[in-house]
Amino acid sequence: MIINSSGSSAARVANTALMVAANRFFSSTARSAVVAGDPVVFAASKGLGFSAPNKWGHLVRAPSMVRGFSVVRNGSTLAMQEEKENRSAAAAGGGNKEEKKLMSYWGVEPSKVTKPDGTEWKWNCFRPWETYKADLSIDLKKHHAPVTFLDKMAYWTVKALRFPTDVFFQRRYGCRAMMLETVAAVPGMVGGMLLHCKSLRRFEHSGGWIKALLEEAENERMHLMTFMEVAKPRWYERALVITVQGVFFNAYFLGYLLSPKFAHRMVGYLEEEAIHSYTEFLKELDKGNIENVPAPAIAIDYWQLPPNSTLRDVVMVVRADEAHHRDVNHFASDIHYQGRELREAAAPIGYH
Repeated sequence: MIINSSGSSAARVANTALMVAANRFFSSTARSAVVAGDPVVFAASKGLGFSAPNKWGHLVRAPSMVRGFSVVRNGSTLAMQEEKENRSAAAAGGGNKEEKKLMSYWGVEPSKVTKPDGTEWKWNCFRPWETYKADLSIDLKKHHAPVTFLDKMAYWTVKALRFPTDVFFQRRYGCRAMMLETVAAVPGMVGGMLLHCKSLRRFEHSGGWIKALLEEAENERMHLMTFMEVAKPRWYERALVITVQGVFFNAYFLGYLLSPKFAHRMVGYLEEEAIHSYTEFLKELDKGNIENVPAPAIAIDYWQLPPNSTLRDVVMVVRADEAHHRDVNHFASDIHYQGRELREAAAPIGYH
């Protein structure tokens, strides 16, 4: 079959014109008439991606814009839009004041979680099965005496970092705790990320250490979220956090690449300093220099504290967490010092 080239060009121009016209002039006011009279628009209204013949007999794809919103190659998007409009109309007409739910074509619906007493769980950042009771019986006075050159280097690096912190925050332990947690949450994430990449490169398991280190980072972040409810950082403290985090992240990343034994040892000493800081925090609370306010709700649910818990109880469980992180990182450094890899020793997952 031979097709005239000029006729073919004219048909292509006509097809293009039709699609442009459909995009621009098919309005919602004439929705039913247009959909019923034109199979192209009918296909678009149903979200179908197949081609339909126009009045010249040529197959054209349904326009990408109909009634002012995008039409993709499935019918679910249009259905989602119509359902959204229906819900909005119902809410406006019936006075429905329920919280609006996010809608997704992919069918990802937030799971409804309840507490053991049947009340709704209100936290999205953690779930009931991630909560725990802190082990307050842990030895807070354990200390790793630096022996090797790398140990001494790690020890004095942490001591050097403590001096400007003491000068800047002095006795403002709430703000000091926030700053400490923005730094303490970095090593676990960096170590877990590097071990993750190493596991992928070498096609080998990590012995659970990826999960253990990311768990540590998440726990430290929850400390920060808790103290955010107690002390509000000032603008210059936020700026300091951005600066310190940018420098520390890159420095620790490089340090872990060069010597994991040094990196973990330094974090162990950093956690020892955290224990000291929280002990001083408790002393100020006991003296009455800091008001012992009620514990934030997020802390009560995360550490399974009694409803009448106070800030002092929160500091106690946070200090216990830091002691556990101290043990994990000194243990990881010892594994490297023995010439072994972390995956050769079972990771202390869930060690709280």
